[in-house]
Amino acid sequence: MPTLFSYIVRYDDGFAPNPFMGFCTLACCKPIIRRVAREGDYVVGLGSRGDGNRLVYALRVTEAPMTFEEYWQDPRFRVKRPDMRAGGEKALGDNIYHWDGSKWVQAWSQHNPNRVTDPGHLRTDIGGVQALVSTDFTYWGGEGPPLPPSLTDLITGRGHKSRSNDHLIPAFERWFNGRKEHGRVGMPKNPLPPPAGNGKSKRGKGC
Repeated sequence: MPTLFSYIVRYDDGFAPNPFMGFCTLACCKPIIRRVAREGDYVVGLGSRGDGNRLVYALRVTEAPMTFEEYWQDPRFRVKRPDMRAGGEKALGDNIYHWDGSKWVQAWSQHNPNRVTDPGHLRTDIGGVQALVSTDFTYWGGEGPPLPPSLTDLITGRGHKSRSNDHLIPAFERWFNGRKEHGRVGMPKNPLPPPAGNGKSKRGKGC
């Protein structure tokens, strides 16, 4: 039986998850989910209580495990390497870690906006061990619909829920497989970043 993870997306800006370039990926933040999720599992991100816990995204993991080095080197995901000078979607790439033979290198990104390695983000992100990849997803962003009444038990507080969602899996799979919207159908709630220009940014954030 697959595992169904649910959590509150603290900051929906298109970085974690990253729904662009034809894949929905989760390569930063949520280390516990990333560490244990496998192919066929489901992840649901919800908005805050103030937003009515609306759906931000839902995905089925289609590739896992995938190490950070595999993610970095895979030609398909080079478009997920961030280009902070470009701004917009290109600045939100989550393919930001690679091993240089002696240490992890953290690319210039939303978790490293001033081009100085952020040890807190590095520790959290690398602690997730892998990137999650999905081609079977719907990302609504800031305009997500409310949860179906049969799935309101997915709502959680801090952290995430997983095994406590087991009783919801049959209803969730019926809903997920029957949904009419696929891929990225909306944009993040928070504005996309402008071009960095001078190589510095004030956009660093937590997960």
